[in-house]
Amino acid sequence: MSRSQLAPGVEVVAVDGRGLAVRTPDGEFFRVNTGRADADALRSRLTGTDLPGADGELDRLVAAFAAAGYLTEDGTPAAGGRSAEWPAERRPVLLLGDPVLTEPLTRLLRAGGAAPRPGTPGEPIAPDVAAVVWCLDGPVPPGLWDDADRLPERGVAWLRCHREGWQAYIEPVAAVAGDVTSAHLRARRLAATPAHRELAAYWNGPRTGGAPVRLTAPAAALLAALLADDLTRWATDAPDTGALPARRRLRRVDLRTLTVTEHPVLPVPDVARLPVTAR
Repeated sequence: MSRSQLAPGVEVVAVDGRGLAVRTPDGEFFRVNTGRADADALRSRLTGTDLPGADGELDRLVAAFAAAGYLTEDGTPAAGGRSAEWPAERRPVLLLGDPVLTEPLTRLLRAGGAAPRPGTPGEPIAPDVAAVVWCLDGPVPPGLWDDADRLPERGVAWLRCHREGWQAYIEPVAAVAGDVTSAHLRARRLAATPAHRELAAYWNGPRTGGAPVRLTAPAAALLAALLADDLTRWATDAPDTGALPARRRLRRVDLRTLTVTEHPVLPVPDVARLPVTAR
């Protein structure tokens, strides 16, 4: 008979005069209506030390915790857990770009179960490559990612990030045709700002700057961790946990404060051709 216990990040606390409350992985608190069940017995059951017995009220409460995704069973996380192994067919990952970002990303991906290897822009993509990640410590030169934007059409996942001054952008994973590409992101960002001419000029260059921005080790580690998390969730088919779907989310990182903000983004539909007018 299996034992169930609270999932990582879920905790139950006793509140003076108010019974039990559950703290969720998102940091929210919810009161627990234990009904006729003994609170101490419930807490013992949720540690995984007690096997299910003949107490129907306890069983009902434990089932409610499981339905909410707050339990693991025999060490296996319930919905929303992250212990799924990296599938063998998705382990080969090609890393392109600047070592300040690809090196910490390599370490994280290997620790997570992937098989990352370095590559060079323009080289043919090997048939076994499941995903390509391209990290730039600077703006994206015009046209650099045009060919890579077609990788999802070939069944290869496509993830990228770049830096613009003190801001870094982590674009969503594009895994299938119709997902958000770098070209879509550029179009959306231009449409969302009144300074679209200035932004386009910044991307196209030339740019005159002062002392260069240097990525600190904590900033590079944060960007690598966010990239590794996105790729791991894609590889293991982990469900979304945030307010925005991972494949429809642009993340902006302020490299001065290491603050991360999320912005929704959708693909840009192809422009319809003008109808042919008969003369």
